[in-house]
Amino acid sequence: MPFKVLGINHKTAPVELREKMAFSEERLRAALSALRQERGVAEVVIVSTCNRTELYWAGSAAGEELTAWLERHHAPDLDFSSSLYLHHERGAVEHAFSVASGLDSMVLGEAQILGQLKDAYRVAQESGSTGPTLNRLFQAAFSTAKRVRTETRVGANAVSVASAAVALSRRVYSDLGSRRALLIGAGEMIGLTARHLSTQGVRHLVIANRTLARAQTLAAEVKGYAVGLDGIGDELAQADVVISCTASPEPLITKRLAAAALRARKRRPIFMVDLAVPRDIAADVSELEDIYLFTIDDLQQLVDENLQQREEAAAGARLLIADEVARFLAEFRAKDAGPAIRELRSQAEAIRAQTLEQARRLVDAGRSPEEAMEFLANTLMNRLLHAPTQALRQSAESADPAVADALVRLLVDERRRP
Repeated sequence: MPFKVLGINHKTAPVELREKMAFSEERLRAALSALRQERGVAEVVIVSTCNRTELYWAGSAAGEELTAWLERHHAPDLDFSSSLYLHHERGAVEHAFSVASGLDSMVLGEAQILGQLKDAYRVAQESGSTGPTLNRLFQAAFSTAKRVRTETRVGANAVSVASAAVALSRRVYSDLGSRRALLIGAGEMIGLTARHLSTQGVRHLVIANRTLARAQTLAAEVKGYAVGLDGIGDELAQADVVISCTASPEPLITKRLAAAALRARKRRPIFMVDLAVPRDIAADVSELEDIYLFTIDDLQQLVDENLQQREEAAAGARLLIADEVARFLAEFRAKDAGPAIRELRSQAEAIRAQTLEQARRLVDAGRSPEEAMEFLANTLMNRLLHAPTQALRQSAESADPAVADALVRLLVDERRRP
């Protein structure tokens, strides 16, 4: 069964358009059900994230038909046709494998998309909108993504400022789980950093923010606790890792405050990362012997180096994906041909049995074995060649050489066999 992909992503559409094309979780199941009612859509999966909205379907429906469905579903006056891409068969497989492996992401090699793809597939399964074709496609995509992660380094290095900050922390403290982290701020950057630290096993997370309620919301998510900015001094004395990103016009951590914290810690070192512009941590704090201070510029340099390494690793990942695409298509087509092969063999067996029975009757009627064998050979040949001969004749009459070419290749391959 043919399969296709239709969609938009961060490469083809601005965020304003992607927002309007997105499917909320509440609308996703209804959309899957509606699409299954469309003619020519036997199976369908909808992938909808902040960076992409894609329809994967199996069936005879054309891209234009699903484009029209998208227009009806979202907004008739929304012009997004120039931002859409459509992939068929091999292109659809390559695209699915690349998306799952993080090679089509805004951040090259990011792993989050694989989880989002699995969630979309799970919802489609629960909604009854998948089947043998898309099941095979998505399972193969997940398997390919695992190979890419295992055999290449395309996702090995931190390529966001937040993840780079945590990666540096891990270099300083090999066991982050036993360390205490103080995060100053409660915006998107600190939120990402908090989640990275939480996944690294940090059990003692403190969120300090001017608005305590925002700090409490983030702290609840990462199982930490919250304090106001007036609590920074006390928390600094206990923190092994300090990461700050606020909009404060003045430094929140001065050299004097940091020195006091070091004395209270009996000079146990503190690793600090300042992600704010203007700075949250005064520049002269780096003069203190037991403070290891990095700025956002330091991290950006690391991110740029890591991105270059990911780009180099991506070349190997793409070769791996090409190998997996070829394997998948070969297996898919072989399985797709299974029913036709079984039917062909069944017809041939029926012809063989009928012709053999007729030859036996000739022998029983007194004909010589040579006459019976001659009848068997000629009749079997004529009956088995009848359908291919008819197809060749029709091919010649319609000036379509495809059938003849296929038969010639088949005969040549057969003659080459030992």
